[in-house]
Amino acid sequence: MTDQTRREFIKKCCVVAAASVLARHGGLGCKQKIEMTSQKTKFEPVYLKLHQNGELKKRGEELWSVMKECRLCPRECGANRLAGERGFCQANAQLEISSYNPHFGEEKPLVGKGGSGTIFLTNCGLRCVFCINWEISQGGQGSRRTLEEMADMMLHLQKIGCHNINFVTPTHYSPHILLATDIAASRGLRLPIVYNTCGWERLEILKILDGVVDIYLPDFKYWDGKMAAKYSSEAETYPEVTAKAIIEMHRQVGVAKPASDGLMYRGLIIRHLVMPNNVGGSKEIIKWVADNLPKDTYVNIMSQYRPMYKASDYPEINRGITRNEYKEVVDHAEKLGLKNLDIQRYWFLK
Repeated sequence: MTDQTRREFIKKCCVVAAASVLARHGGLGCKQKIEMTSQKTKFEPVYLKLHQNGELKKRGEELWSVMKECRLCPRECGANRLAGERGFCQANAQLEISSYNPHFGEEKPLVGKGGSGTIFLTNCGLRCVFCINWEISQGGQGSRRTLEEMADMMLHLQKIGCHNINFVTPTHYSPHILLATDIAASRGLRLPIVYNTCGWERLEILKILDGVVDIYLPDFKYWDGKMAAKYSSEAETYPEVTAKAIIEMHRQVGVAKPASDGLMYRGLIIRHLVMPNNVGGSKEIIKWVADNLPKDTYVNIMSQYRPMYKASDYPEINRGITRNEYKEVVDHAEKLGLKNLDIQRYWFLK
């Protein structure tokens, strides 16, 4: 063993021992946790630089002005949300949040041991008939919150040991996210920001988010616009808009790869939910990923579709998927050479 290797080994032992002692005496404080994480991963969130030069607040204010004739999502409904009018998404300028908590059901590199610090935002611009969270996305379940309160939530999730701040359904509240992140960064927020989206995003808005988001987590739900229109409230442009959006997301953050501690700090994670009777066009979506992105792009092929909300009105999606339906998509992805697949257990499928 070289002197350098020996010193590194001793240093690691000391860090572990110190952490053990601190844990017996009340644990690490928030600042100490951040410092240890920083030393281990050398991670610095991208938004920090924009916060320090005033650009983060400026971009938040720019997005805020878009709500006067709202064009934040591809529907571009034109609602004057600043005057209290609710858009197609059913949101006005008042921030509404359903819940915030450590979430352990996300991808493993986002969850770690402390969980993903998830903030569930109320309302949605896509409005799928099978939405598993329809009470929040379409039922309006949530409470009014201020930007300061959102910043407090972010800092609380950091304090209790979450590994990131995960905004679920963020599109219609992107101005609020940037302004609240600016506030939280001034008070010590240093976690990566996860933009957990349906994938249907305007390029013009995504470019404003460049340098703010650390991890993009988009769905790619449909390959056929007719299917998107049928099951997601006439969102016929979904396939083409989402494909362009994902290319832009990849340009900004690159391939998602876990750090030495197993956690994800930056990159693109694509989710695709396999649906019954190939409603989503799964093989075509997988082929698009293989043809347009690096072969090590992180793709989560999801098996948990269940007929929720209004799915019973559509016989073709009023059942779970079969084992064979899921396996065919996985086999196709492997055949195309995709090598960073998040494959879920499917032995329980019929």
